[in-house]
Amino acid sequence: METPALIFCVALPLAGAALVVALGRWPNLREAASLGAAGWLFLEVLALLPAVEAGERPAAVLTAVIPEIPIAFEVEPLGMMFALVASFLWIVTTIYSIGYMRGHGESNQTRFYACFAIAIASAIGVAFAANLLTLFVFYEVLTLSTYPLVTHSGTDEARRAGRVYLGILLGTSIAFQLFAILWVWVLTGETGFRDGGILAGHAGPAATGALLLLFVFGIGKAAVMPFHRWLSAAMVAPTPVSALLHAVAVVKAGVFAVLKVVVYVFGPGHLATATGAGWLLAIAALTVIAGSLVAMRRDNLKARLAYSTVSQLSYIVMGALLASAWGIVGAGLHIVMHAFAKITLFFCAGAVLVAHHRTEVSELDGIGRAMPITMGAFLVASLSIVGLPLLGGMWSKWYLALGAIEAERYAVLAVLMLSSLLSVAYLLPIPVRAFAKRSPKAGSGVEEAPWPCVLAIVITAAGCLALFWYADRWLRLMEQLVRT
Repeated sequence: METPALIFCVALPLAGAALVVALGRWPNLREAASLGAAGWLFLEVLALLPAVEAGERPAAVLTAVIPEIPIAFEVEPLGMMFALVASFLWIVTTIYSIGYMRGHGESNQTRFYACFAIAIASAIGVAFAANLLTLFVFYEVLTLSTYPLVTHSGTDEARRAGRVYLGILLGTSIAFQLFAILWVWVLTGETGFRDGGILAGHAGPAATGALLLLFVFGIGKAAVMPFHRWLSAAMVAPTPVSALLHAVAVVKAGVFAVLKVVVYVFGPGHLATATGAGWLLAIAALTVIAGSLVAMRRDNLKARLAYSTVSQLSYIVMGALLASAWGIVGAGLHIVMHAFAKITLFFCAGAVLVAHHRTEVSELDGIGRAMPITMGAFLVASLSIVGLPLLGGMWSKWYLALGAIEAERYAVLAVLMLSSLLSVAYLLPIPVRAFAKRSPKAGSGVEEAPWPCVLAIVITAAGCLALFWYADRWLRLMEQLVRT
């Protein structure tokens, strides 16, 4: 079904970026333009949902420089889910950014909002990509558009972080991912995403295993070790950028791309024949545990959350590599559940910085008395990351566990359980010391961050709760994915 609205969904944030630049001299109008573009995009994406739920595949061709491989868009269930998450969280992050950027006195705010909008356009392009070339193009634009955000402060540390960021992400994508795409084209004569995959009958076990290795490591935004250092290095960026990196677009684009390639290029059935797939699954499992162990040792709050993200992303990679129906469902759901929980945690870290200028976990004794809403939300999001009932994170871990059992990978089940315990160890002490301990630095009154920050935190924390009670629609999308 040809749907020009898909092109409009990608163009809308770009138009928003241009408007932000044009209104840069008037901060209120500039931020209103950013918020308006975000809200409009979400409504446009939401309008596509009924058709996708009905089994349709809205599509559009942007250009056909190479006739056999056009830059084209098509919406399938997984892309629909990612686009909904990215577009909705753009609204919330814009609200948060208004309070944070002003409250923290950040410079170059016009550039920040413009680059943020371009990054969202790139994420929507990744979500709606109809073939591997389109996915690669928008994946690279996403890297380039977020570089100015990572180096936003302009310090030597920020520039070094930017070099690491570009070096790892561009290096892995060009050396591995692009090579894998060309190899798929040579083997199959196509690069489109098709139900059941396109490699069956074209690639033997050894070639399939080699391609899987190239894609998993070539999609560096998935942060599978050893290509994960860019994520911690990028923590020098402002907190709204950290939220973009960890929850809204960048890392989610990475794990989304891994999952989409597994489902529509390899096909779960053919993936099971790949030589070395078990070793890649072991590397993903090691990333889950190692990321958690490093997080436990970090006193800097954002660094601890960054390594938590490294760990949590490999849940999705493990779910994809299990090549089981429930594993894929769990991996898809974890994109949503982790996005809401992790963006809440980073919002809270930024709120503490803006209101009380604290960055270390050891400095948070008693901060809950001054910031009860912020630290209450931190507790809610932490419990969702752990995977406790009544919070959305439970569902993705439940289906990932079912996927491990279905694939008879009981070691993966053990990794999931151990990782949840480690999450308790590195996350829950933070709200405990915030509420249970006293500190001479803590004031007697309530002093929250600016109200836009608090509003955004409340929305995303409420989302962690709502995702437990209203997960059915997300689950139906993912079930449609594995049925086809």
